[in-house]
Amino acid sequence: MSQTTPSVIDTFDLILLGTVGLGTIAWFARKQLTDKLFGSSDASTAANKPSAAPQAPKRERNFVKLMQEQGRKVIFFYGSQTGTAEDYAARLAKECSQRYGVSCMTADLELYDLTYLDTLDEDCLVCFVMATYGEGEPTDNAVDFWEQLVTDEEPSFSQGESLENLRYMVFGLGNKTYEHYNEVCRVLDKRLTKLGAKRVGERGEGDDDGSLEEDFLAWQESMWPAFCEALGVDENSVKQGPRQPIYSVEELEVYEKDDVYFGEIGPKAKPGSKPIYDAKRPYLAPITTRELFQGTDRHCLHVDIDISNTNLSYQTGDHVAMWPTNSEEQVTRLASVLGLTDKLDAVVTVKAVDPTASKQHPFPVPATYRAIFRHYLDISAVASRQALLPLVEFAANDEIKQKLQELATDKDAYRLQVAEPVRNLGEVLELVAPNQVHAFSSVPFDLIVESVSRMQPRYYSISSSAKESPNAISATAVTLAYEPAPERTVYGVNTNFLYRVHLQHHPSTEETASLPVYDLAGPRQSYLNADGLTTKLPIHVRRSQFKLPRNTSVPVIMVGPGTGVAPFRGFVRERALQKTDGKQVGPTVLFFGCRHSEQDFLYKDEWDGLFATLNAGNDTQDSRIITAFSRETDHKVYVQHRLEEHGEQMWKLIDAGAYLYVCGDAAGMARDVQQMFVNLAVKYGGKEEARATEFIKSLRNTGRYQEDVWS
Repeated sequence: MSQTTPSVIDTFDLILLGTVGLGTIAWFARKQLTDKLFGSSDASTAANKPSAAPQAPKRERNFVKLMQEQGRKVIFFYGSQTGTAEDYAARLAKECSQRYGVSCMTADLELYDLTYLDTLDEDCLVCFVMATYGEGEPTDNAVDFWEQLVTDEEPSFSQGESLENLRYMVFGLGNKTYEHYNEVCRVLDKRLTKLGAKRVGERGEGDDDGSLEEDFLAWQESMWPAFCEALGVDENSVKQGPRQPIYSVEELEVYEKDDVYFGEIGPKAKPGSKPIYDAKRPYLAPITTRELFQGTDRHCLHVDIDISNTNLSYQTGDHVAMWPTNSEEQVTRLASVLGLTDKLDAVVTVKAVDPTASKQHPFPVPATYRAIFRHYLDISAVASRQALLPLVEFAANDEIKQKLQELATDKDAYRLQVAEPVRNLGEVLELVAPNQVHAFSSVPFDLIVESVSRMQPRYYSISSSAKESPNAISATAVTLAYEPAPERTVYGVNTNFLYRVHLQHHPSTEETASLPVYDLAGPRQSYLNADGLTTKLPIHVRRSQFKLPRNTSVPVIMVGPGTGVAPFRGFVRERALQKTDGKQVGPTVLFFGCRHSEQDFLYKDEWDGLFATLNAGNDTQDSRIITAFSRETDHKVYVQHRLEEHGEQMWKLIDAGAYLYVCGDAAGMARDVQQMFVNLAVKYGGKEEARATEFIKSLRNTGRYQEDVWS
């Protein structure tokens, strides 16, 4: 008997499903239907909302494309740590365009992709102005370029591995007191040649221990003829017209005060954003100070810097950068001689005349003249001959003009009256126009901006351990004041600012009237606390290669007289902490020198406890501090003499793989100490002088001999 199979979906089910489906479609389409029938509600809402700010166009990193679009024939790249190489590149670019009529541009190495070097047209030219920093290292802004071109054994470029179409010039900035003098420009020159590039003219090298400025000018005497020949420029038909400004300056009558910069270093943070602090945006850090010297009229400050709750971090051996403020005396002097005394608080904007220039503003603007002199221009630096020469035509009379012309063109006159006495621009202009107020009031302000270098941070070896105090940086700064000429005292810009800050919190009975006076409040009084005392300073951290060995059991020998002991305080504290944590820590020996054990023995109260920790459970007691007090003996004893006295023991440590560290004066102490290590290799290592010298050099190359020195 057959049976009928029931339907899976009957008519009622179909009607129900259809209704649900149509409802679902209507639900999802309701927005479009409403807009069709009644108009879009978003349109009216959007009209009442501010439009989103347009995003800034992405910076073009292909410099060759930029040069082609802008019709440039020459590009001046700079690798600069303190601003000097950047200044030199700008000066070369000005000469190139204004005197020789060749379109060019300056460029920060870190802003462009140098893999495009192989695509540059053969009729173009690249000039590298490269400073050497530390132990033969590239400057911070040249690190990426260096890794791509030099560190990489087989660099590749956008279209291959050859630079045979590239023509280049190179000038290096270095210091002969350093072991690796002008290493960066020498290595770069060699690498470019190896890759097929052709150098135009001779490689230039400037010595900051001698006369960097004179070396730079001397190099140009042969460089420009080679430049003209390479680019087919008639050297005899150079332009002799009026000066062409690089910057335009406009005094503003109408402005928003909140938009004005009164000395702030970096761009202003957007409301609600969490800033990333670095060299371009320093952190306004809380600080405290204490005096380290006792019983002397000299001063040395220990500075503690709080970096908690920021992105900043450091490693033991790094450097801390502090951004300085010029003294009020220097601000007033230069403003007076330029006729700007009554306009110091006027607001101006400074902008590059060339709308395609890579750097449109030399410093944050709009700003007041006062802020520019206090915070943005290095008006306390020695005036260069190159800076003096264009000011001659603006002298008030022929007598002043003749005096300034002599200083700008006569090397000996400049050396005797400017370089050796360490006179800055304001002082030089006062010198040639004594007792004449506003003698150079006709000088265009754009020329001052063009001629005076941008203020740069001052760097200090960090004297704390990152493992012990990761949120606090310590620095050790001796207050600088010296007499380069009779009855003339030159004061260090930042260290005397720090000392004035210290005196706010620790008043002294000593005479301070002769010390420079500073605006301690900072831009918009941002350095002050609720009690009106200065408690903050702008800082950032700079990485260093000056590092302890990874293996804590390796012996270390440190030589650091005076404030050269700063990083070694961090080293010793870190090794003591590692010992406390149960790690095996090798012999740790510190050679320290100063004048007097009761006056300038830095961190005297810390060393005994630290070395006791390092020697705990160690029968040999081979970790210690060895001191040299130069003014407490009949003849002066320095650290190199103590090193010689303990030579046999030190050689045993070296033979056992010890790392050697030297910090302090590059010109005298560091050289003498290096020679003493060579002597130890001869006397106790049985090596001939040449082999001993080569041995110490090999320690450098393998990272076992490190220096953190200054001139």
